[in-house]
Amino acid sequence: MKKLLLASAIAAIAGTSAMAEDIKIGVLLGFTGPLETLSPDMKAGADLAAKEVTDSGLLLDGVKIETVQGDTGCIDAGLATASAEKMITADGVKGIVGGMCSGETGAVLQNVALPNGMVMISPSATSPGLSTVEDNGLFFRTSPSDARQGQVMADILMDRGYKEVAVTYTNNDYGKGLADSFQTAFEAAGGKVTLNAAHEDGKADYSAEVGALASAGGEVLVVAGYVDQGGAGIINAALDSGAFDIFMFPDGMVSETLEKNFADKTEGSFGQHPGNDSPGGAKFEELGKAAGFNPTNAFAPESYDAMALMLLAMQASGSTDPQVYKDKVMEVANAPGEKILPGELAKALQILKDGGDIDYVGASAVELIGPGESAGNYREIEMKDGKMVTVGYR
Repeated sequence: MKKLLLASAIAAIAGTSAMAEDIKIGVLLGFTGPLETLSPDMKAGADLAAKEVTDSGLLLDGVKIETVQGDTGCIDAGLATASAEKMITADGVKGIVGGMCSGETGAVLQNVALPNGMVMISPSATSPGLSTVEDNGLFFRTSPSDARQGQVMADILMDRGYKEVAVTYTNNDYGKGLADSFQTAFEAAGGKVTLNAAHEDGKADYSAEVGALASAGGEVLVVAGYVDQGGAGIINAALDSGAFDIFMFPDGMVSETLEKNFADKTEGSFGQHPGNDSPGGAKFEELGKAAGFNPTNAFAPESYDAMALMLLAMQASGSTDPQVYKDKVMEVANAPGEKILPGELAKALQILKDGGDIDYVGASAVELIGPGESAGNYREIEMKDGKMVTVGYR
Protein backbone atom coordinates (compact mmCIF):
# COMPACT_ATOMS: atom_id res chain seq x y z
CA MET A 1 0.00 0.00 0.00
CA LYS A 2 2.85 2.40 0.86
CA LYS A 3 4.46 1.74 -2.52
CA LEU A 4 1.15 2.44 -4.26
CA LEU A 5 0.70 5.73 -2.39
CA LEU A 6 4.30 6.76 -3.19
CA ALA A 7 3.79 5.97 -6.86
CA SER A 8 0.58 8.01 -6.89
CA ALA A 9 2.32 10.95 -5.24
CA ILE A 10 5.19 10.86 -7.74
CA ALA A 11 2.70 10.74 -10.62
CA ALA A 12 0.81 13.73 -9.19
CA ILE A 13 4.01 15.74 -8.84
CA ALA A 14 5.05 14.83 -12.37
CA GLY A 15 1.65 15.93 -13.67
CA THR A 16 1.89 19.30 -11.91
CA SER A 17 5.40 19.84 -13.26
CA ALA A 18 4.26 19.02 -16.76
CA MET A 19 1.55 21.67 -16.53
CA ALA A 20 4.04 24.29 -15.39
CA GLU A 21 5.41 24.88 -18.87
CA ASP A 22 7.15 28.24 -19.22
CA ILE A 23 5.59 30.65 -21.71
CA LYS A 24 6.67 33.65 -23.73
CA ILE A 25 4.81 36.94 -24.08
CA GLY A 26 5.69 39.38 -26.86
CA VAL A 27 6.34 43.05 -26.08
CA LEU A 28 5.82 44.77 -29.43
CA LEU A 29 6.76 48.48 -29.26
CA GLY A 30 8.45 51.22 -31.26
CA PHE A 31 12.01 50.74 -30.06
CA THR A 32 13.05 52.76 -33.09
CA GLY A 33 11.12 55.59 -34.71
CA PRO A 34 9.28 58.71 -33.54
CA LEU A 35 8.48 57.49 -30.00
CA GLU A 36 11.61 55.47 -29.30
CA THR A 37 12.34 57.38 -26.09
CA LEU A 38 9.10 56.09 -24.53
CA SER A 39 9.58 52.40 -25.34
CA PRO A 40 12.26 51.44 -22.76
CA ASP A 41 10.10 52.51 -19.82
CA MET A 42 7.02 50.92 -21.38
CA LYS A 43 8.86 47.60 -21.74
CA ALA A 44 10.19 47.95 -18.21
CA GLY A 45 6.60 48.33 -16.97
CA ALA A 46 5.49 45.20 -18.81
CA ASP A 47 8.55 43.28 -17.61
CA LEU A 48 7.84 44.33 -14.02
CA ALA A 49 4.40 42.70 -14.13
CA ALA A 50 5.78 39.56 -15.77
CA LYS A 51 8.49 39.26 -13.11
CA GLU A 52 6.00 39.79 -10.31
CA VAL A 53 3.84 36.95 -11.60
CA THR A 54 6.81 34.64 -12.22
CA ASP A 55 8.23 35.30 -8.75
CA SER A 56 4.88 34.43 -7.16
CA GLY A 57 4.96 30.90 -8.59
CA LEU A 58 1.16 30.96 -8.65
CA LEU A 59 0.32 31.22 -12.34
CA LEU A 60 -1.17 27.87 -13.42
CA ASP A 61 0.88 25.76 -11.01
CA GLY A 62 4.17 27.56 -11.48
CA VAL A 63 4.28 28.80 -15.07
CA LYS A 64 7.16 31.24 -15.60
CA ILE A 65 7.05 34.10 -18.11
CA GLU A 66 9.74 35.23 -20.50
CA THR A 67 9.20 38.44 -22.47
CA VAL A 68 10.25 38.66 -26.12
CA GLN A 69 10.97 42.11 -27.56
CA GLY A 70 9.88 43.12 -31.06
CA ASP A 71 10.26 46.44 -32.87
CA THR A 72 7.48 48.18 -34.81
CA GLY A 73 9.28 51.41 -35.67
CA CYS A 74 6.02 52.91 -34.34
CA ILE A 75 4.87 53.89 -37.84
CA ASP A 76 6.29 51.01 -39.92
CA ALA A 77 3.49 48.53 -40.62
CA GLY A 78 5.82 46.21 -42.53
CA LEU A 79 8.34 46.02 -39.71
CA ALA A 80 5.60 45.61 -37.11
CA THR A 81 3.97 42.80 -39.06
CA ALA A 82 7.28 40.98 -39.55
CA SER A 83 8.15 41.32 -35.85
CA ALA A 84 4.76 40.00 -34.78
CA GLU A 85 4.95 37.06 -37.19
CA LYS A 86 8.35 36.11 -35.80
CA MET A 87 7.00 36.28 -32.26
CA ILE A 88 4.24 33.84 -33.12
CA THR A 89 5.94 31.43 -35.52
CA ALA A 90 9.51 31.37 -34.19
CA ASP A 91 9.20 32.41 -30.55
CA GLY A 92 5.83 30.80 -29.84
CA VAL A 93 4.39 33.63 -27.77
CA LYS A 94 1.04 33.18 -26.03
CA GLY A 95 0.07 36.85 -26.21
CA ILE A 96 1.33 40.24 -27.35
CA VAL A 97 1.59 43.43 -25.31
CA GLY A 98 1.38 45.98 -28.14
CA GLY A 99 1.48 47.44 -30.64
CA MET A 100 2.49 50.93 -29.75
CA CYS A 101 1.20 53.33 -32.42
CA SER A 102 -2.23 53.07 -33.97
CA GLY A 103 -1.45 52.37 -37.63
CA GLU A 104 0.99 49.55 -37.05
CA THR A 105 -1.26 48.12 -34.33
CA GLY A 106 -4.14 47.90 -36.78
CA ALA A 107 -1.88 46.26 -39.37
CA VAL A 108 -0.64 43.64 -36.90
CA LEU A 109 -4.17 42.93 -35.70
CA GLN A 110 -5.56 42.39 -39.20
CA ASN A 111 -2.57 40.63 -40.78
CA VAL A 112 -1.12 38.61 -37.91
CA ALA A 113 -3.22 38.44 -34.74
CA LEU A 114 -6.55 37.59 -36.36
CA PRO A 115 -5.23 34.86 -38.69
CA ASN A 116 -3.31 33.29 -35.79
CA GLY A 117 -5.94 33.79 -33.08
CA MET A 118 -3.52 35.82 -30.94
CA VAL A 119 -4.52 38.17 -28.12
CA MET A 120 -3.13 41.71 -28.29
CA ILE A 121 -3.36 44.23 -25.45
CA SER A 122 -2.01 47.61 -26.51
CA PRO A 123 -0.89 50.10 -23.86
CA SER A 124 -0.78 53.08 -26.22
CA ALA A 125 -2.59 52.72 -29.56
CA THR A 126 -5.29 55.36 -29.21
CA SER A 127 -6.95 55.84 -32.63
CA PRO A 128 -10.76 55.99 -32.38
CA GLY A 129 -10.86 53.70 -35.42
CA LEU A 130 -9.61 50.81 -33.29
CA SER A 131 -12.81 50.94 -31.23
CA THR A 132 -14.87 49.51 -34.06
CA VAL A 133 -12.38 47.30 -35.91
CA GLU A 134 -13.32 43.63 -36.30
CA ASP A 135 -11.15 41.77 -33.78
CA ASN A 136 -12.91 38.48 -32.91
CA GLY A 137 -12.55 39.41 -29.23
CA LEU A 138 -8.74 39.35 -29.44
CA PHE A 139 -7.85 43.06 -29.13
CA PHE A 140 -7.85 45.19 -25.99
CA ARG A 141 -6.12 48.39 -24.89
CA THR A 142 -5.34 49.85 -21.50
CA SER A 143 -5.15 53.36 -22.92
CA PRO A 144 -8.30 55.32 -23.75
CA SER A 145 -9.42 56.15 -27.27
CA ASP A 146 -8.51 59.55 -28.67
CA ALA A 147 -12.23 60.23 -28.85
CA ARG A 148 -11.85 60.72 -25.11
CA GLN A 149 -8.57 62.64 -25.39
CA GLY A 150 -10.10 65.04 -27.91
CA GLN A 151 -12.79 65.96 -25.40
CA VAL A 152 -10.24 66.38 -22.61
CA MET A 153 -8.18 68.69 -24.83
CA ALA A 154 -11.23 70.82 -25.60
CA ASP A 155 -12.05 71.03 -21.87
CA ILE A 156 -8.50 72.09 -20.97
CA LEU A 157 -8.40 74.83 -23.58
CA MET A 158 -11.82 76.18 -22.62
CA ASP A 159 -10.94 76.14 -18.92
CA ARG A 160 -7.81 78.17 -19.74
CA GLY A 161 -9.82 80.68 -21.76
CA TYR A 162 -8.50 79.82 -25.23
CA LYS A 163 -11.11 80.02 -27.99
CA GLU A 164 -9.03 79.95 -31.21
CA VAL A 165 -6.32 77.41 -32.02
CA ALA A 166 -4.40 76.05 -34.99
CA VAL A 167 -3.80 72.30 -35.22
CA THR A 168 -0.99 70.35 -36.85
CA TYR A 169 -1.00 66.56 -36.79
CA THR A 170 1.28 63.76 -37.90
CA ASN A 171 -0.11 62.32 -41.11
CA ASN A 172 -1.21 58.87 -39.94
CA ASP A 173 -4.11 57.12 -38.20
CA TYR A 174 -3.13 58.43 -34.77
CA GLY A 175 -2.63 62.05 -35.80
CA LYS A 176 -5.70 62.39 -37.99
CA GLY A 177 -7.95 60.52 -35.57
CA LEU A 178 -6.92 62.74 -32.67
CA ALA A 179 -7.07 65.99 -34.68
CA ASP A 180 -10.56 65.22 -35.97
CA SER A 181 -11.80 64.12 -32.55
CA PHE A 182 -10.42 67.29 -30.97
CA GLN A 183 -11.87 69.62 -33.60
CA THR A 184 -15.33 68.11 -33.19
CA ALA A 185 -15.23 68.50 -29.40
CA PHE A 186 -13.68 71.98 -29.45
CA GLU A 187 -16.14 73.41 -31.96
CA ALA A 188 -19.05 71.84 -30.07
CA ALA A 189 -17.84 73.76 -27.01
CA GLY A 190 -17.78 77.03 -28.95
CA GLY A 191 -14.12 77.10 -29.99
CA LYS A 192 -12.68 77.75 -33.44
CA VAL A 193 -9.99 75.75 -35.25
CA THR A 194 -8.34 78.16 -37.69
CA LEU A 195 -6.49 75.41 -39.57
CA ASN A 196 -6.29 71.64 -39.11
CA ALA A 197 -3.34 70.50 -41.25
CA ALA A 198 -1.15 67.41 -41.52
CA HIS A 199 2.64 67.32 -41.40
CA GLU A 200 4.97 64.55 -42.50
CA ASP A 201 7.60 63.11 -40.18
CA GLY A 202 11.28 63.04 -41.09
CA LYS A 203 11.58 66.45 -42.74
CA ALA A 204 14.53 68.75 -42.16
CA ASP A 205 12.49 71.95 -42.49
CA TYR A 206 8.96 72.70 -41.26
CA SER A 207 8.92 76.44 -41.99
CA ALA A 208 6.29 76.07 -44.73
CA GLU A 209 3.90 74.17 -42.45
CA VAL A 210 4.38 76.68 -39.64
CA GLY A 211 3.93 79.57 -42.06
CA ALA A 212 0.53 78.27 -43.10
CA LEU A 213 -0.50 77.74 -39.48
CA ALA A 214 0.66 81.24 -38.52
CA SER A 215 -1.26 82.79 -41.42
CA ALA A 216 -4.43 81.07 -40.24
CA GLY A 217 -3.89 82.45 -36.73
CA GLY A 218 -4.71 81.13 -33.30
CA GLU A 219 -3.82 81.75 -29.69
CA VAL A 220 -2.34 78.26 -29.28
CA LEU A 221 -0.71 75.75 -31.64
CA VAL A 222 -1.90 72.20 -30.95
CA VAL A 223 0.87 69.77 -31.95
CA ALA A 224 -0.61 66.30 -32.37
CA GLY A 225 2.68 64.73 -33.38
CA TYR A 226 5.66 62.76 -32.12
CA VAL A 227 8.22 64.28 -29.81
CA ASP A 228 11.13 62.43 -31.45
CA GLN A 229 10.06 63.35 -34.98
CA GLY A 230 7.97 65.97 -36.78
CA GLY A 231 6.40 67.34 -33.62
CA ALA A 232 9.78 68.56 -32.46
CA GLY A 233 10.48 70.03 -35.90
CA ILE A 234 7.21 71.96 -35.82
CA ILE A 235 7.96 73.43 -32.39
CA ASN A 236 11.47 74.46 -33.38
CA ALA A 237 10.22 76.14 -36.57
CA ALA A 238 7.46 77.94 -34.69
CA LEU A 239 9.87 79.21 -32.04
CA ASP A 240 12.49 80.24 -34.59
CA SER A 241 9.96 82.27 -36.56
CA GLY A 242 8.11 83.62 -33.55
CA ALA A 243 4.85 82.32 -35.02
CA PHE A 244 3.64 80.75 -31.77
CA ASP A 245 4.88 80.74 -28.19
CA ILE A 246 2.11 78.77 -26.49
CA PHE A 247 1.64 75.12 -27.46
CA MET A 248 -0.66 72.28 -26.50
CA PHE A 249 1.01 68.87 -26.30
CA PRO A 250 -1.14 65.72 -26.67
CA ASP A 251 0.12 62.33 -25.49
CA GLY A 252 2.51 61.61 -28.38
CA MET A 253 4.51 64.67 -27.36
CA VAL A 254 4.65 64.23 -23.58
CA SER A 255 7.89 62.65 -22.36
CA GLU A 256 11.20 63.40 -20.70
CA THR A 257 12.45 64.46 -24.14
CA LEU A 258 9.81 67.19 -24.31
CA GLU A 259 10.87 68.52 -20.92
CA LYS A 260 14.59 68.32 -21.73
CA ASN A 261 14.39 70.00 -25.12
CA PHE A 262 11.50 72.43 -24.79
CA ALA A 263 10.43 73.14 -21.20
CA ASP A 264 12.58 76.26 -20.89
CA LYS A 265 11.49 77.54 -24.33
CA THR A 266 7.73 77.00 -24.04
CA GLU A 267 6.85 78.51 -20.65
CA GLY A 268 3.11 78.35 -20.04
CA SER A 269 2.50 75.65 -22.64
CA PHE A 270 0.50 72.64 -21.53
CA GLY A 271 -0.85 69.25 -22.50
CA GLN A 272 -1.99 65.84 -21.30
CA HIS A 273 -1.39 62.13 -21.50
CA PRO A 274 -3.07 59.11 -19.91
CA GLY A 275 -2.41 59.14 -16.17
CA ASN A 276 -4.11 59.29 -12.81
CA ASP A 277 -3.55 60.12 -9.17
CA SER A 278 -5.02 56.89 -7.84
CA PRO A 279 -3.44 54.76 -5.09
CA GLY A 280 -2.47 52.31 -7.83
CA GLY A 281 -0.60 55.02 -9.70
CA ALA A 282 1.34 55.97 -6.57
CA LYS A 283 2.17 52.33 -5.85
CA PHE A 284 3.38 51.77 -9.41
CA GLU A 285 5.57 54.86 -9.19
CA GLU A 286 7.18 53.43 -6.06
CA LEU A 287 7.72 50.00 -7.64
CA GLY A 288 9.04 51.44 -10.89
CA LYS A 289 11.60 53.65 -9.21
CA ALA A 290 12.79 50.69 -7.15
CA ALA A 291 13.15 48.70 -10.39
CA GLY A 292 15.28 51.44 -11.95
CA PHE A 293 13.04 52.98 -14.61
CA ASN A 294 10.85 56.08 -14.92
CA PRO A 295 7.31 54.96 -14.03
CA THR A 296 5.80 58.39 -14.79
CA ASN A 297 6.83 58.32 -18.44
CA ALA A 298 3.89 58.12 -20.82
CA PHE A 299 2.28 54.69 -21.14
CA ALA A 300 4.60 52.91 -18.67
CA PRO A 301 1.68 52.33 -16.25
CA GLU A 302 -0.55 51.15 -19.08
CA SER A 303 2.16 48.68 -20.14
CA TYR A 304 2.29 47.15 -16.67
CA ASP A 305 -1.49 46.85 -16.74
CA ALA A 306 -1.56 45.28 -20.20
CA MET A 307 0.80 42.51 -19.11
CA ALA A 308 -0.97 42.02 -15.79
CA LEU A 309 -4.41 41.71 -17.38
CA MET A 310 -3.17 39.14 -19.88
CA LEU A 311 -1.62 36.93 -17.21
CA LEU A 312 -4.55 37.29 -14.82
CA ALA A 313 -6.93 36.30 -17.62
CA MET A 314 -4.85 33.15 -18.12
CA GLN A 315 -5.21 32.31 -14.45
CA ALA A 316 -8.96 32.99 -14.49
CA SER A 317 -9.46 30.72 -17.51
CA GLY A 318 -7.00 28.04 -16.42
CA SER A 319 -5.28 28.23 -19.78
CA THR A 320 -2.48 29.98 -21.70
CA ASP A 321 -4.39 29.46 -24.97
CA PRO A 322 -5.36 32.89 -26.37
CA GLN A 323 -8.62 31.46 -27.72
CA VAL A 324 -9.57 30.49 -24.17
CA TYR A 325 -8.24 33.30 -21.97
CA LYS A 326 -9.45 36.12 -24.27
CA ASP A 327 -12.91 35.68 -22.77
CA LYS A 328 -11.64 36.47 -19.27
CA VAL A 329 -9.81 39.77 -19.93
CA MET A 330 -12.87 41.99 -19.43
CA GLU A 331 -13.94 39.93 -16.43
CA VAL A 332 -10.71 40.33 -14.45
CA ALA A 333 -10.49 44.03 -15.38
CA ASN A 334 -13.86 45.05 -13.99
CA ALA A 335 -16.12 44.70 -10.96
CA PRO A 336 -17.27 42.72 -9.12
CA GLY A 337 -14.34 41.41 -7.15
CA GLU A 338 -11.53 42.41 -4.84
CA LYS A 339 -9.64 45.48 -6.09
CA ILE A 340 -6.06 44.72 -7.14
CA LEU A 341 -3.24 47.30 -7.24
CA PRO A 342 0.34 47.05 -8.55
CA GLY A 343 2.40 44.79 -6.35
CA GLU A 344 -0.65 42.66 -5.55
CA LEU A 345 -0.56 40.26 -8.49
CA ALA A 346 0.30 37.28 -6.28
CA LYS A 347 -2.77 38.05 -4.19
CA ALA A 348 -4.89 38.26 -7.35
CA LEU A 349 -3.55 34.96 -8.68
CA GLN A 350 -4.38 33.22 -5.41
CA ILE A 351 -7.92 34.63 -5.34
CA LEU A 352 -8.51 33.41 -8.88
CA LYS A 353 -6.98 30.02 -8.10
CA ASP A 354 -9.41 29.69 -5.20
CA GLY A 355 -12.35 30.50 -7.46
CA GLY A 356 -12.86 34.09 -6.34
CA ASP A 357 -13.36 37.30 -8.31
CA ILE A 358 -11.01 40.26 -8.78
CA ASP A 359 -11.43 43.82 -10.05
CA TYR A 360 -8.03 44.76 -11.47
CA VAL A 361 -7.47 48.49 -10.90
CA GLY A 362 -3.75 48.46 -11.56
CA ALA A 363 -1.45 51.39 -12.23
CA SER A 364 -3.79 53.31 -14.53
CA ALA A 365 -7.14 52.78 -12.80
CA VAL A 366 -8.21 50.35 -15.52
CA GLU A 367 -11.90 50.05 -16.27
CA LEU A 368 -12.53 48.38 -19.62
CA ILE A 369 -15.63 49.48 -21.50
CA GLY A 370 -17.51 47.87 -24.40
CA PRO A 371 -14.87 47.92 -27.15
CA GLY A 372 -12.29 46.44 -24.76
CA GLU A 373 -10.56 49.74 -24.05
CA SER A 374 -9.93 51.90 -21.00
CA ALA A 375 -12.57 54.46 -20.08
CA GLY A 376 -9.70 56.90 -19.62
CA ASN A 377 -8.00 59.21 -17.11
CA TYR A 378 -5.54 61.97 -18.04
CA ARG A 379 -2.68 63.76 -16.34
CA GLU A 380 -2.55 67.47 -17.21
CA ILE A 381 0.94 68.98 -17.48
CA GLU A 382 2.32 72.51 -17.86
CA MET A 383 5.73 74.02 -18.49
CA LYS A 384 6.73 76.06 -15.44
CA ASP A 385 10.17 77.49 -14.67
CA GLY A 386 11.88 75.17 -17.14
CA LYS A 387 10.18 72.03 -15.82
CA MET A 388 7.24 69.90 -16.92
CA VAL A 389 4.96 69.74 -13.90
CA THR A 390 1.68 68.02 -13.14
CA VAL A 391 -1.14 70.50 -12.59
CA GLY A 392 -4.12 68.16 -12.34
CA TYR A 393 -5.98 65.08 -13.52
CA ARG A 394 -9.09 64.67 -15.65
